[in-house]
Amino acid sequence: MTGPEAGVRACPFGAGEAPAYPFHAPDRLEPDPYWEPLRREQPLQRVTLPYGGEAWLATRYQDVRTVFADRRFSRQLAVAPGAPRFLPHQPPPDAVLSVEGPDHARLRRLVGKVFTPRRVEDMRPLIQRTADGLLDAMEEIGPPADLVEDFSLPFAVSMICELLGVPPEDRKRFCAWSDALLTTTAHTPAQVRDYMMQMHDYLGGLVAQRRVRPTEDLIGSLVTARDEEDKLTEGELVRLAEAILIAGYETSASQIPNFLYILFRHPHLLERLRNDHDLIPDAVEELLRFVPIGTVDGFPRTATEDVELGGVLVRAGETVVPSMGAANRDPALFTDPDELDLARRPNQHLGFGAGPHHCLGAQLARVELQITLTTLFRRYPGLRLAVPEESLSWKEGLMVRGMHTMPVTW
Repeated sequence: MTGPEAGVRACPFGAGEAPAYPFHAPDRLEPDPYWEPLRREQPLQRVTLPYGGEAWLATRYQDVRTVFADRRFSRQLAVAPGAPRFLPHQPPPDAVLSVEGPDHARLRRLVGKVFTPRRVEDMRPLIQRTADGLLDAMEEIGPPADLVEDFSLPFAVSMICELLGVPPEDRKRFCAWSDALLTTTAHTPAQVRDYMMQMHDYLGGLVAQRRVRPTEDLIGSLVTARDEEDKLTEGELVRLAEAILIAGYETSASQIPNFLYILFRHPHLLERLRNDHDLIPDAVEELLRFVPIGTVDGFPRTATEDVELGGVLVRAGETVVPSMGAANRDPALFTDPDELDLARRPNQHLGFGAGPHHCLGAQLARVELQITLTTLFRRYPGLRLAVPEESLSWKEGLMVRGMHTMPVTW
């Protein structure tokens, strides 16, 4: 038999070709059809990024994990002026996602105590009360309701703002600011700069308030670390609050409706979860693997020296984009990777990254998602879409996949 076997997609790119990446607009929550042939034939593919420059796209699990964890791949160099990038702006050099080594470890230590498994477990009653309160309000209005506007957005924003100490009346602002910071094409560079300045000024104002009236929330503790212990600079303080706000809000806000969408499309698995809530922790891990939340996934790294990766010599100074979505569908690690297996164990997915920049709020996001699914299935065993699937409106021009609205009934 010559040529590709029936049903096996041939690699679409020639050797040395650097196509534009992302290759196309995302199709809802479907995996990119190019991931499989690239993993098989060209696990490191040269691509051209939207805002200038070429990079290597890594699609195999082991290569992606290496880029995340190997200190020869630098996040700091990847945000330097002139580096290839996805976004119309580079993250600030003093942001926790930009710095490395001792500075990065120092910043993570300052906030890591808030996100320890014990602290997050202690938050379970608060998380549960927040979910119940929002669902009580949704139930009073009656079906149909919008799971995005009525639940997932206010739920995610409330939890992270509770940690930071953001007043309830100000929390709606952060949805617009978050979208701007995660934009690829949805906002102009001028709009992004304006929103970034608004958020920076706002959080700077909260810092000033804490200096007059100290508090025990996260911003208050960071002010103490700055003023009394000299553990971080003023710029680092505000940037750290910004990073926690955006990262802590976006995963839960987007993944709650995304997870429900996937389960609605797998009714036999949905029924299993409705009848056996003990499956939900493993189901959350599997959905984190299965759902590719990024339209462009994996923050780029730049090689500090020549490194062999995926059979290719990556030269010092070249940038690599580690695709978490592709890695999470790699058959070399996951049996039947395109099947949703709610009891999959072990499940070493990369939904929260890996290595030094592994998501600080991963445990909080897990608990939020577990409580949400358990509560929804307990209260609404008949929960379902209130509109045809094809009429759902999906976000465009952002780094994250998700729906603008999700009308549901019960």
